[in-house]
Amino acid sequence: MTTSGTRGPRYALTSEENDADFWGFAHESEGLFTPLPHEEGARRVRFTGCLPQGGLLASAGHIGRRRAEAGNAWLDLLDGDGVPMGSYFVNEVTVVDTEPSARGAGLVDLTTTLWCSDAVAGAERVWDLIRTGRLTRTGMWHELTPGDRRAWLSVALWSRKYRRQGKPDAPAGRTFTLDGRHIDDRDSFYCAIGEAVNGPGGYFGWNLDALVDCLRGGWGATAPFTVHWNSAAEAKARLVERVPHGDGDISLFDLLLEIFAERGVDVVLR
Repeated sequence: MTTSGTRGPRYALTSEENDADFWGFAHESEGLFTPLPHEEGARRVRFTGCLPQGGLLASAGHIGRRRAEAGNAWLDLLDGDGVPMGSYFVNEVTVVDTEPSARGAGLVDLTTTLWCSDAVAGAERVWDLIRTGRLTRTGMWHELTPGDRRAWLSVALWSRKYRRQGKPDAPAGRTFTLDGRHIDDRDSFYCAIGEAVNGPGGYFGWNLDALVDCLRGGWGATAPFTVHWNSAAEAKARLVERVPHGDGDISLFDLLLEIFAERGVDVVLR
């Protein structure tokens, strides 16, 4: 990962139906991470400095008609060298406006409507940290609001392959240190465990099912392993949410310990 060429295009679109149908690059976007109020997942996205190609170019010639819908696509977020950091699946991409762009001769600013429930509000700032090489310190999520922590986790998930760069899982028997000082709800736990296993901005689940999947291997750690949970008493006092379990319920803290134990993880409370 590098940060050279950070002024180049930041987005690329390719048809979901045909990998050979490349729809073009865009330098910027506005609205991708801004959900519209009337329908979940609906977005109005303005791509600036865009050179539309393929199916997107064809749709731009039919604004206001049925053929203005280009279809479904993969929207890549690019680093400074034009390498995809992660991708969002976008549905029903429809061109609603186009005008010459101030970004350069031959470029246009293209306004579309589309659906993308995975582009969480607040995630753009986290992508920028990765693109510019600034996501390098542990604890950068500590001061985030609950909503922004969800955005942080979403980017940790969608960028994990790019950031790991083919790095293998840590071998079995490894010990990881989990900092419990800032764990006060589900999402803060997932931020902390992702960081403990995979470093700053790391991912190791963002719900209980995903945590179980990660514990099966392939996500940075190989069971059996050990977790030293520092400030565990503080975390336990906060993770008191009751979660359905069997015929009754259990605290979230105790359920997490049970999940770890079932997957061969020894948790040492410190």
